Amino acid sequence: MTTGLVAILRGITPAEAEAIGKALYETGFRSIEVPLNSPDPLESIRLIRAALPEDCAVGAGTVLTTGQVELVREAGSDMVVSPNMNTDVIRATVAAGMRSYPGVATPTEAFAAIDAGATALKLFPADSVGISGMQAWRPVLPPGTELLPVGGIDAENLGAWVAAGAAGAGIGSTLYKPGRSADDVATRAAELMAAWRSASS
Repeated sequence: MTTGLVAILRGITPAEAEAIGKALYETGFRSIEVPLNSPDPLESIRLIRAALPEDCAVGAGTVLTTGQVELVREAGSDMVVSPNMNTDVIRATVAAGMRSYPGVATPTEAFAAIDAGATALKLFPADSVGISGMQAWRPVLPPGTELLPVGGIDAENLGAWVAAGAAGAGIGSTLYKPGRSADDVATRAAELMAAWRSASS
């Protein structure tokens, strides 16, 4: 199953986690990431995981160490997202039964991540790799490798990335910023999901 859109909730607090999580799920999001540089991220992961059906992956972002991999697993995480490519983190994630989404910015990093067992590759920052860069990578990577751009993706440019072969995208501040209401997030999520469905149909 293709990963699709991943909601990146950087800065979310436990007090709003359940409401935001439910708003995202109701609009069609099936992957939600709570970056570890958010306030009390492990509690937010626990709350979102408990509130949503099992068909929604809930995980941690900005995971940099194998110790953090264990902490997020204990919190109920289904996936681990990193801004960098650390083979120890990838292997620990896979060994713990979670999806691994390491950040890569070069073909060398991409192949090292695949060799370590990564589930999919997070192209970060997306504007650095670019659509043309992603297209150049695709023919040389193993068939079926998922590429997910992260950074600056919105409803306007999502279609161009999907047309070029992206299997989804990570959506951050376009979707959520601290203090944004669940209703506001739901409206933004619906726009992004409509763009995704249109582009991937």
